[in-house]
Amino acid sequence: MDLNEITAKIAGVVSSGTDFDNTVKFDFGDIGKLFIDGAQNAVTNEDGEADATISVDFEDFKKLAQGQMDPMMAFMQGKLKVAGDMSVAMKLQGLFSSMS
Repeated sequence: MDLNEITAKIAGVVSSGTDFDNTVKFDFGDIGKLFIDGAQNAVTNEDGEADATISVDFEDFKKLAQGQMDPMMAFMQGKLKVAGDMSVAMKLQGLFSSMS
């Protein structure tokens, strides 16, 4: 899966209705960004201000999205870093479970 495929998949989940109403940005470094605006049901690859920014390697993100990696363990191992509102990042678990 590449960034465009993941963006489309998450857009499908968000547009079908979730209880996620915050903004979060995933920063994959050179690969790009994934911006989720739950209040607007929008998912893009643009950069913008977010309630939380999660920096993670793209391969690790794919494992997280597919349920192959535990988000808390990834955080504790330093594989993902959260800047901003940690509670927003924790709300993403429901979104990921809808994807796998």
